[in-house]
Amino acid sequence: MAQSSKRHLYRDSRWICIQVEQQLNRCLAPKGITAVQANILLYILRQGGRGVSLTDIHRAFGYSMATLSSMAKRLREKGYIRAERCQGDERCHLLLGTEKGLQLQGELEKAVSDAERQIFCGFSPEELDALGTLQEKLMHNLAAFEEKRQKEESKP
Repeated sequence: MAQSSKRHLYRDSRWICIQVEQQLNRCLAPKGITAVQANILLYILRQGGRGVSLTDIHRAFGYSMATLSSMAKRLREKGYIRAERCQGDERCHLLLGTEKGLQLQGELEKAVSDAERQIFCGFSPEELDALGTLQEKLMHNLAAFEEKRQKEESKP
């Protein structure tokens, strides 16, 4: 594949991510929540009552800890989540959904499902499987790239 085609793939992938987020933001705006907040809130709610740490969310989504801390603060201020200290570790907090968050869950699930249905309209199951496989390959390459960068940075 030509280098310019790879650049187009990178650019198009970036454009797709931005457009998906913008579409979800528009769908969720009446609920007073952003797409990123909705994804984080749904992740927390799907954990049931066991709670989830910011580190867990960081590993699942890749957002910086500073961004997640700010996002968790906004979700707490809106009354969708609460934080509880971990037993045995005063520094650790678990995030749990509140009744208000649970009440919103169905609407969020529907909004995300509707957006997914529209975004992937016209894709066959085989095409979706192939796309998933290719995305997994990209994520693996990115993880390897990051691991290599971290090793190089840690060299004296």
